[in-house]
Amino acid sequence: MALSEPPVWAHRDGAGWLLELHVQPGAKTTAAVGEHGGRLKLKIAAPPVDNKANTHLLTWLATQLGVPKSAVRLVRGDTSRQKTVAVTGVETPWLDIEKNR
Repeated sequence: MALSEPPVWAHRDGAGWLLELHVQPGAKTTAAVGEHGGRLKLKIAAPPVDNKANTHLLTWLATQLGVPKSAVRLVRGDTSRQKTVAVTGVETPWLDIEKNR
């Protein structure tokens, strides 16, 4: 796959992107660790209680992508490990996430 082509887990959505994620909460550190079932696998250093993992996920993604927190929102998967996140204000989100892997 060329770097300019989006991976299977990133889809154009109008002016933004939908990122298909597999999230593993409760990890020691937060990081992208590969792919799982056609989704980007992320380990999240927050417990899956009181929405802490989702909040941490969205904040971490915004930081990695260099966009404000308001540009990243959870679309599907509030209580699931399988999540879809919408991102605006970035052209190639996978490059910013992958470079820190």
